[in-house]
Amino acid sequence: MRLPLFFAKRYLFAKKSINAINVISAISVIGVLVSSAALVIVLSFYNGMENLILSLYSEFAPELRIEPTKGKTFDPNTDTLLKLRNNPAIKSYTEVLEDKVLIEYNDQQFIAQIKGLEPKSLLQTDHSDMLYAGSFLIKQDGVNYALIGAQVQANLRVRMDGSDNNIKLFSPRKGASGTSVNPMDDINARIISPIGVLHYQQGFTDLVITPLDFAKDLLSEFQNVSAIEMFTVDSTKVKGLQSQIQEALGDSFIVKNREQQNPLLYKTIRSEKWIVFFILTIIGIIAIFNIIGSLTMLVIDKKQDMAVLRSLGADNSLIQRIFFYEGVMIAFIGGIIGIGLGLAFCLGQEKYGFIRTGEGAGSVMDIYPVDIRTMDFILVFITVMIVAVGVSYIAAHLSVREIKNNSIRTAE
Repeated sequence: MRLPLFFAKRYLFAKKSINAINVISAISVIGVLVSSAALVIVLSFYNGMENLILSLYSEFAPELRIEPTKGKTFDPNTDTLLKLRNNPAIKSYTEVLEDKVLIEYNDQQFIAQIKGLEPKSLLQTDHSDMLYAGSFLIKQDGVNYALIGAQVQANLRVRMDGSDNNIKLFSPRKGASGTSVNPMDDINARIISPIGVLHYQQGFTDLVITPLDFAKDLLSEFQNVSAIEMFTVDSTKVKGLQSQIQEALGDSFIVKNREQQNPLLYKTIRSEKWIVFFILTIIGIIAIFNIIGSLTMLVIDKKQDMAVLRSLGADNSLIQRIFFYEGVMIAFIGGIIGIGLGLAFCLGQEKYGFIRTGEGAGSVMDIYPVDIRTMDFILVFITVMIVAVGVSYIAAHLSVREIKNNSIRTAE
């Protein structure tokens, strides 16, 4: 193994007699370098975007959410759930009642999702970043208020100031027979004043957040709730707490973390990242195929050396390993330099933020975020080397066959 590697290093780093070989070898290294750097940069940028999107989502989603396995509602006054309210590991605990309602404002209507929760839960956690305009509260001095989603505001154009901004909420009355002469007798109608608008966030734009008592009155659901939402004291222990609560509640309930509450969002973000990685990998494979051209030119240049080696007893396997190691070293050098340049670029973006969105300092994302992950660098290096080994093997095999054919012609 040492002899083929020795020749490969000599051929790669020593001066060649044909200038074109130097150029092609440099192009091969640059091709691997650029593809490696591109993979590292794109993955790091996608990691940053993933963190940004999920951080925006986490402002709206609780760390843990308890839902019934069957049905839409359940009784929250069981011993296990009452004990859970006083768990020292839980910072915020609130019962939640949700359902579809019809909203009317200035003769305009919109179907939204009402979410009733305990007013104190908003004070127990810092959710001020959720607010786009107005005040972040749902009850003050005994008066009920509502926080509305961006889509509700956009469709109804509800004002946040003045006294004439009441919205009317409609919901079917629970237990209504449907035989009344006046259909409105089977409908609950309640009035509430919006006091704040939430930032746009997919999945939460149609929300109307109200006090739990108001939602219970509107939906005629005075005992049961739809879910229980919790925020923990230490977010790093969510997984362990989730398992403990699930074990205590049994199969009648399901305890969901943020990813389980919105699996489509997480799957979409991660799948997009790997689709782009796959596309760039294909482009990188095309660039790495330059190694074949480089090795082919090297074979032409080193015909006499190969003839000497053959006369000294070298077989096809030894000659093949020489060119194989040559190709692997080209990919290794290009990959290492490319990953290093990609890392330097990501560190520069992280520190100086020279790539910007152009949306201004007040936007959600003024600077493109990056998140450097060690596993991405390892993945890129392994991918480049696997492709390089395959390409180098093909190139070495073709080179040996070319040498063999030339030897036959010479003998004839």
